[in-house]
Amino acid sequence: MREISPREIDKNAIKLISEDWALLTAGSADGWNTMTVSWGGIGELWGKDVAFVFVRPQRYTKEFIDNSEYFTLSFFDDSYKGALRVCGAKSGRDIDKSKEAGITPVFENGTAYLEQANLVLLCKKLYSQDMTPDCFLDKSIITDNYKANDFHTTYVGEIIKVLKKD
Repeated sequence: MREISPREIDKNAIKLISEDWALLTAGSADGWNTMTVSWGGIGELWGKDVAFVFVRPQRYTKEFIDNSEYFTLSFFDDSYKGALRVCGAKSGRDIDKSKEAGITPVFENGTAYLEQANLVLLCKKLYSQDMTPDCFLDKSIITDNYKANDFHTTYVGEIIKVLKKD
């Protein structure tokens, strides 16, 4: 893997997250977890290159993000879609995701990313906020996506390093 600038990411950011998916990872060698995400984005905010993701309160990974200064987004080629399905459907509380999904964590800057990724965004947390029902202007989003009232927490992270596989 080689380091590139966030401005050198040559993939469509919408497709990367919504269609290709990513593994959102946080924690350290002492304890970490990863989960599949398909909601989020990459852009500029506050004069910084950022990535933003959304995590439901019941997700095990949320504990690691809340207790970490950093998180990563790891993107893969299509051959890893099965591994991403495992990481999205099963909890790290119940299984060893590394073993079951065939992924290997690499620990750097106080967080983890996945060795098999083609592209990794290492992000320093800048902001987090819980979504609340009163802030939704289109109330159909609540009925369509939050039947259990399990509103996401939004995390914004400054992209401090991008690794790309050649």
